[in-house]
Amino acid sequence: MSARERKHHSLAARVFHSSLMGSIVLGLVALAVGLGLYTLAVSNRYISQAFSLSRSAAGIIEVAGDIRPLSDAVMTAYCEQTDDERAQTMTDAYHARFSALAEREDYRLVRAILTNFSHSSDADAIYLAMYDRDTCAMVYLCDPDENPETVMMPGDWDPVTRKGMEHFLTWDGKGMLYAIENTERYGWLCTGGAPIRGADGEVAAFVLSDITLTNVWDGVKTFLVQFLLALAAATLLVGFVSTRRMKKELVEPINQITDAAQSYVSSRRAGEQNTDHFGRLNIRTGDEVENLSLVMADMERELIDYADHLLQATAENERISTELSLATRIQADMLPNIYPAFPDRPEIDIYATMTPAREVGGDFYDFFFVDDDHLCMVIADVSGKGIPAALFMMASKIVLANNAKMGKSPSQILRDTNESVCSNNREEMFVTVWLGILELSTGTLTCANAGHEYPTFKHADGRFELYKDRHGLVIGGMAGMKYPEYSLHLEPGSKLFVYTDGVPETTDPQNVMFGTERMLAALNAAAEDAPEQILHRVREAVDAFARGAEQFDDVTMLCMQYNGPNPVAP
Repeated sequence: MSARERKHHSLAARVFHSSLMGSIVLGLVALAVGLGLYTLAVSNRYISQAFSLSRSAAGIIEVAGDIRPLSDAVMTAYCEQTDDERAQTMTDAYHARFSALAEREDYRLVRAILTNFSHSSDADAIYLAMYDRDTCAMVYLCDPDENPETVMMPGDWDPVTRKGMEHFLTWDGKGMLYAIENTERYGWLCTGGAPIRGADGEVAAFVLSDITLTNVWDGVKTFLVQFLLALAAATLLVGFVSTRRMKKELVEPINQITDAAQSYVSSRRAGEQNTDHFGRLNIRTGDEVENLSLVMADMERELIDYADHLLQATAENERISTELSLATRIQADMLPNIYPAFPDRPEIDIYATMTPAREVGGDFYDFFFVDDDHLCMVIADVSGKGIPAALFMMASKIVLANNAKMGKSPSQILRDTNESVCSNNREEMFVTVWLGILELSTGTLTCANAGHEYPTFKHADGRFELYKDRHGLVIGGMAGMKYPEYSLHLEPGSKLFVYTDGVPETTDPQNVMFGTERMLAALNAAAEDAPEQILHRVREAVDAFARGAEQFDDVTMLCMQYNGPNPVAP
């Protein structure tokens, strides 16, 4: 990076830019608030002025006489015109059809009243008008304008929006009656209005006062120009002052700390041990920067001591890593891992895997012959993870195997194992177990479940399905527990798949679980394969679903295929 680039990206430059941006943002916020308040105040003044003028004129006209006859006469003449005739508004031909109305006495009276108000106010226009719902138009009844080019004669009309018209016609008398609109003919107008009621109490006409808002926009433009000039000057001043101050109190001390850090690195590379680069700094800012320099000085001294202990810690970590690797191999050797497991027993084909979440795990499986005709199969999941779970797993596995080899039933095996574990379980750990004993000569599988996952079975002509067996309490949970026992008959070609909760509870990066439905789908996709291929297919489905998400639980599976007591050689 060149010197110019370093200067452009330096902390001082960033402070200056931040100060400028902060001043600009603050100025723009103030500008928006000021413009809003200015516009609101001026608009409210014009609204109040227009409404008050219309209301005063309406009050005097109501006292002067009934306006209903004039209004009805003009509106009747207006409604009698065809659309083509009304389109000629403000022409001599059009005015000729309404000329008699301008000679009426009540018209002259109203015009005189409105003229007086027009001369004594700042309003751009004050006039008498009525709305026609059918044509959505505002019809002029009387306009005191003395300019023959702009005066609106009785019957002349302007189009209005239906929303604006209904706003005036349905006014409930509360608040001020007004509208601010951008008209095609007059530009932005503030129109205040007051209704005049006839002798029948119904609205006969409206006195309307127009005040142009051109002055508002002119004032806003002037205010905006002046404010922007002041903002630019203030921004530059604030940026210059804040930059000088921040450079002295922040940038220069940080540069000193940076130089000390570079000197420290150079000294360490050169092999120097007892250095004091940060301790020699003399930063007295009285804030976090000074505190940082003191912390860095303490850190330098502590790093010297830390370097002495680092080699010892590294050696210790290597020793622990070696011991964990050895523990992993020992645990793997504790489980059956030579396949085919029983090459001289064609009645069955069995395969199992265990993948720990850490170096060692708490899951285990086992399978062995109790006698020549009975195969015992076990899958279990110890509470917890890591070395404690692995130790508890080994003890539980040995106790289970010893009880099973004594020829006990699955229920009695779990019951006696539970009593042994509960007798010396101060850590209150527990293990879930599914255990089954298969009689090869008959295909009868006798099982018991101590709080473990449901097993899945595939009959010779079917699909893998969950078998929701009755559960007993987990092993180690409470002494004196009994475990219900059940039996199933396996036909040649039937398969058993048991697993730990690490399979269905595997999660993807969005923390969605794999679940038993996906597990069954993976099993049935490989239903006709051998047990080893089935476990590989399930594992591939689990890994594809996880998409690299960290594994938090051990994944253990066992699959057995029963070929019958006298299988036919392939």
